[in-house]
Amino acid sequence: MAKMHADEVDVDDELVRRLLSDQFPEWTDLPVRRLVSGGTSNAIFRVGDDLTVRLPLTGGGPESETRWLTALAPLLPTTIPTVIGLGKPDAGYPWAWSVHRWIPGDVLVEGHESQDLARDLAEFVTAMRAVGLDGGPPAHRGSRPLAESDAATRAAIESLRQTDEPFDAEAALAAWEAALSVPPWSGPLCWTHCDLMPSNLLGAGGRLAAVIDFGTAGLGDPATDLIPAWNLLTGPARAVFRDHTGVDEHTWRRGKGWALSMALVQLPYYRHTNPVISANARFVLRQVLADGV
Repeated sequence: MAKMHADEVDVDDELVRRLLSDQFPEWTDLPVRRLVSGGTSNAIFRVGDDLTVRLPLTGGGPESETRWLTALAPLLPTTIPTVIGLGKPDAGYPWAWSVHRWIPGDVLVEGHESQDLARDLAEFVTAMRAVGLDGGPPAHRGSRPLAESDAATRAAIESLRQTDEPFDAEAALAAWEAALSVPPWSGPLCWTHCDLMPSNLLGAGGRLAAVIDFGTAGLGDPATDLIPAWNLLTGPARAVFRDHTGVDEHTWRRGKGWALSMALVQLPYYRHTNPVISANARFVLRQVLADGV
């Protein structure tokens, strides 16, 4: 798998075997294989039939995420990860890491038309919004107003102008400025996942089976959890999702802005290193621009 970040560490199956042997010898003899993933922050390895090992690629640790996963699990209608082991830096690997219980399901991809899936996602999003846990961390995205992403978003548009990427820069800029014209969130910050990319969603039988990767979750603008409307769903399913989230017009339009900004920033950064993220960013741009401003 291509390296995505300049400071990304090298990880492989043998490293996972060494880490398990030193710290969790009860799992030493289980087969290990890296999973192909669109994830950008962690490498995921399947260990035997029932476990996964999650290694951060550029730093950070799973301790805070583990704490909040445990607290959030009984409050949500959807399966989320269960951490069953926390590992320490060792064997040349510099950061803390984690062992999760395997969750069955298929990683979702963009273009879903399932209205059942849209309803399931809306149920998860509204449940997150209603979580009353105190002391949550700032969400990675949405703890600050959308307008603070303006410089990075405009820079990404200019970067894409310089590439051979089929891209309507003027339409993207108009859509972005329309999103910026919406009043910022003025209510209390809510619990959000804030990274509901398809690669963080598992499905089965046209339904939502699980939501994974809570490393960026925390308190922020609830609009950030509307991004699946444009990075996963198509027209009728998007309408069902909107209806069942019960958000107002301004929140919906900020959600479109968050989805657009994410896609614009991701595409020039990952277009040569992460085909999953790049394809999704292109899908978002098509969906947002087709919606009009």
